[in-house]
Amino acid sequence: MVAALLSDLATEIIIPVCAVIGILFSLIQWVLVSRVKLTPDRNGPSSNNKNGFNDSLIEEEEGVNDHNVVAKCAEIQNAISEGATSFLFTEYQYVGIFMVVFAILIFLFLGSVEGFSTKTQQCTYDVHRMCKPALATALFSTVSFLLGAITSVLSGFLGMKIATYANARTTLEARKSVGKAFIIAFRSGAVMGFLLAANGLLVLYLTINLFKLYYGDDWEGLFEAITGYGLGGSSMALFGRVGGGIYTKAADVGADLVGKVERNIPEDDPRNPAVIADNVGDNVGDIAGMGSDLFGSYAESSCAALVVASISSFGINHEFTAMCYPLLVSSIGIIVCLITTLFATDFYEIKAVKDIEPSLKNQLIISTVLMTIGIAIVSFIALPSSFTIYNFGVQKVVHNWQLFLCVCVGLWAGLIIGFVTEYYTSNAYSPVQDVADSCRTGAATNVIFGLALGYKSVIIPIFAIAISIFVSFSFAAMYGIAVAALGMLSTIATGLAIDAYGPISDNAGGIAEMAGMSHRIRERTDALDAAGNTTAAIGKGFAIGSAALVSLALFGAFVSRAGIQVVDVLTPKVFIGLIVGAMLPYWFSAMTMKSVGSAALKMVEEVRRQFNTIPGLMEGLTKPDYATCVKISTDASIKEMIPPGALVMLTPLIVGTFFGVETLSGVLAGSLVSGVQVAISASNTGGAWDNAKKYIEAGASEHARTLGPKGSEPHKAAVIGDTIGDPLKDTSGPSLNILIKLMAVESLVFAPFFAAHGGLLFKL
Repeated sequence: MVAALLSDLATEIIIPVCAVIGILFSLIQWVLVSRVKLTPDRNGPSSNNKNGFNDSLIEEEEGVNDHNVVAKCAEIQNAISEGATSFLFTEYQYVGIFMVVFAILIFLFLGSVEGFSTKTQQCTYDVHRMCKPALATALFSTVSFLLGAITSVLSGFLGMKIATYANARTTLEARKSVGKAFIIAFRSGAVMGFLLAANGLLVLYLTINLFKLYYGDDWEGLFEAITGYGLGGSSMALFGRVGGGIYTKAADVGADLVGKVERNIPEDDPRNPAVIADNVGDNVGDIAGMGSDLFGSYAESSCAALVVASISSFGINHEFTAMCYPLLVSSIGIIVCLITTLFATDFYEIKAVKDIEPSLKNQLIISTVLMTIGIAIVSFIALPSSFTIYNFGVQKVVHNWQLFLCVCVGLWAGLIIGFVTEYYTSNAYSPVQDVADSCRTGAATNVIFGLALGYKSVIIPIFAIAISIFVSFSFAAMYGIAVAALGMLSTIATGLAIDAYGPISDNAGGIAEMAGMSHRIRERTDALDAAGNTTAAIGKGFAIGSAALVSLALFGAFVSRAGIQVVDVLTPKVFIGLIVGAMLPYWFSAMTMKSVGSAALKMVEEVRRQFNTIPGLMEGLTKPDYATCVKISTDASIKEMIPPGALVMLTPLIVGTFFGVETLSGVLAGSLVSGVQVAISASNTGGAWDNAKKYIEAGASEHARTLGPKGSEPHKAAVIGDTIGDPLKDTSGPSLNILIKLMAVESLVFAPFFAAHGGLLFKL
């Protein structure tokens, strides 16, 4: 067994340095975005020396010297930012209470494993050695849970702040050219992507090093305590995704149904009372919720890999560099994404609308190709040529090239899932065009076609996930699956930049409409938004695919930790768990869909009331009461996010305590298998309906023009389809990937308790 080429000292330098580079790069991007001023330039454009003549002409042509437009953009941006901030603060107050209660639960459950004893105990996997007491694991798991939760909340909040800072700046740049607007939106997305990836890595690395001061050589206990970090990240993400999703879709559905279908006014029209709430929703759901979600995936895949590695030869022989392999992969990912981002912002210029989508797709391809090279380098310098990996009681011999292939399989499976998702949700391809065409005969056929598209879009991603599971498990058992998930998430900074770009562009379009800018500017922001819609669907595909791999790796770690020799489907205990677990995603989706429905109902009634009772509103003579609509969305989402959250958080605790680890293993397997299918089909159905509507509105092809214009019967049918798809693609679908990950990581954290005291009903 040849030792790794990379020294422990080099590893200790590389990981934090890469994280700091990521943070610095995001700050540079933020400075570049902030150069676009939101205060009217009193000197006129002549003060701009760099090709000032051209800028002046463009600005005159677009009526940009109108200071009122700039002031209006700033005012709208301020309203959106205030709405988003106040909602998140309200949400975090409730989430904070939950965080404290759950931290106490973790401490009590895990501390009671050995009756709160402070004596050292036999190690779980290596019985000849003594490990730190269970009480220490309880305390450190609680601390890492709180660290993960705080980092997750911070990731979401910073993302929202950056998005609300950039939306009006994107609108103002759209007056000059579509390329300049694209760069501002993309840079802002990059700020969020790099901050989140770097913060997640840095906090995890520092936590490991601080815990090591106490644990010393007991790496088994150390990395068991670290799993709390993943649990903290995902539990906050659940509330962020569900709460934000209910908020944004209640406003969106209310604004669309009354504004577009009943009153026949354009999207984001300032006369629509729900328009500010709708734009706030983009930031709290699609940005803050998604940021926390992907942070949770990243934290869990790292924790799953570290837990399995700690009981393999890396952990037994205390090989620090090899142990940190998952963190080194993430570190290289930050550098790769940094180079990739420069392709979009500096090396390649967008001159026309048709360049936007290829540029975003190139980001995925470039990052994947460069990452493959990066993984190869890390695998050959950080790993010994051969080592052993824990595989359900036996140590399996693995070579470093096999681990390289495991990470690559996950990385490339992510790209495949991304492109399949794009094929089914982009209006450049036949599936969405067929859905748009079905609107000729009304909303019913549109719904039928959309549902069929969603179900069909599951096929290839599932095969991609299945192949990556088979290959990675064959090579390196459960550790292989954990690093495959990490491979899929290794380009998280680029993935998030592309993802956050969408809602920022959407907001920019809304601000252009509300500020009364010209039709040409709205066309540019719509083009940015349509590309963003597709990339958001790709991002969701990544999140769901990685969630499947992450939860399987966590499931494997749970089964090992709970001491289950084999999960036998034919035993009644396991089978009842399996069938109940498969039902949970449907129960959860029912809750979230109904929450959006009931909140949207209140919103529709309020918007109708304002149109009917406020004189001069339709004529644009008076302003609507935006604040009431914002309050309806806020109150509904805070109230409605608690039951779905409770379902996910309490299920493993109840099943593990009363029915035992075998039944819980069945529940985890069942929820994973059905949750992935429901999540992919829901996200893609909603995405397809949304882009079918945009296809008709844009009227870019002869076929699209036969279905339009806005306000035609096919367009109204498309709006209804889009409205049905809203909660599917932005609330239920994306939240399901958190359900399957969160139940698995929670079961792993509580595994010592369930193994010692679980299955109370079967002990009676």
